Amino acid sequence: MRKLGLIGGMSWVSTRTYYEHLNRIVRSRVGPLASAPLLIESLDFSDLARLSSDEEWARAAEVLVASARRLETAGAGALVIGANSMHKVYDEVAAAVSVPIIHIADCVGERMARDAVKSAALIGTRNVMTESFYRQRLIEHGVTLLAPVLDDVAQIDRIIYDELMQGKVTRAAERSLKTIITTREQAGARAIVLACTELEAVVDVDANVLPIYDGTRIHAEAAADWILSE
Repeated sequence: MRKLGLIGGMSWVSTRTYYEHLNRIVRSRVGPLASAPLLIESLDFSDLARLSSDEEWARAAEVLVASARRLETAGAGALVIGANSMHKVYDEVAAAVSVPIIHIADCVGERMARDAVKSAALIGTRNVMTESFYRQRLIEHGVTLLAPVLDDVAQIDRIIYDELMQGKVTRAAERSLKTIITTREQAGARAIVLACTELEAVVDVDANVLPIYDGTRIHAEAAADWILSE
């Protein structure tokens, strides 16, 4: 198996989810005692959360670039960024290392294209839902995305940062997400892209009113494919 590098800590809950997904996939494919060869650098998310200005994002890019370089130097043959929102600086990080970085939105877009999904709603943090860096990648795979509803954006962003990233899971959050997904279906969505790692704690990925494309799970499957390929 090949060694993968994970830039994590954004949040620690997200990193735990990646670790579990990767190891469960490797175990299922290799054997009951197998585990994924990983190098993990867990960053301090308090310095990287809710960025807004160009200066803050430039600093975040520097932090992730430095992390990617350390993981490459330590022996990682490919990298993943364990956060949807931090893919905003993907291009800067990818340009700074010689090993491939597996892009989460491309993994999701390829899966949706394979399934011939044409219309979907994107759910994640504010910048993922409203900016182009993630949305455009899906559009390039032939997916039409519903416009974000600003009230929903504010509500989902609050649930993610004030609850899920702190390890809090509530019935109220589960009900809110179920309502939002139902209204997105009524607005014409034929699938939901779950573009925030922590949201799987309050969204039933396997049993919902619409097909759920869980970006974290799909990203981890692509990373496991790389680990197990020659």
